[in-house]
Amino acid sequence: MTQNTAEIVAHYQALLAQHGAGPQAVQWADAETQAARFDVLSGVARPLGSVLDVGCGLGQMCFELRAKGWGGRYHGVDIVPEFVDLANKALADDPLADATLAGETLPAGYDFALLSGVFNNAMDDNWAFARGMLRRMWAAADKGIAFNAMTAHVDYRDPGLWYVDPMQMFDFCKRDLGGHPVLRHDYTLRAGGFPYEFAIYAYKSPRAANA
Repeated sequence: MTQNTAEIVAHYQALLAQHGAGPQAVQWADAETQAARFDVLSGVARPLGSVLDVGCGLGQMCFELRAKGWGGRYHGVDIVPEFVDLANKALADDPLADATLAGETLPAGYDFALLSGVFNNAMDDNWAFARGMLRRMWAAADKGIAFNAMTAHVDYRDPGLWYVDPMQMFDFCKRDLGGHPVLRHDYTLRAGGFPYEFAIYAYKSPRAANA
């Protein structure tokens, strides 16, 4: 089953109404796996610098990063108005953090653009959507991007999710974006779990060996 953007928004609005403001509203199983994904994405750089969170949901990435001592600027964007409202309420006491509705152009002026889970739902043309989003993230970020997606290297596929060859994503980041990508297919979200997703870091400048 594929969906268009309006259906995706309605899907998450329904999840929010059903589960309330928490990980399940943004289609994660629990806070543990959500935090594990954020930890992988934040590994794009240490120190991380400022962050544009694409598909920010409830802004939980900011809280996870703050808990690890990160003090940079955070800006989240999302297509679900209710998520943006709730994120801003949750972030109200943080002077360096806020969220806005996503537009055609992503806000610039941030070191890294991070994206978690946005590519997971099956849509009318996932590959076109992913390429367009990655180009927008690449244009907005000063230093690079990091994102995750469901890997095609699995033995079971949920018909409502999109699975992609990690090397296809790597090749796009190298050839189309002109970046310097790093593919991570080495992690699991739980101890003893199966690596059913992957992450890519793509940098605008080559990384030093000890970076």
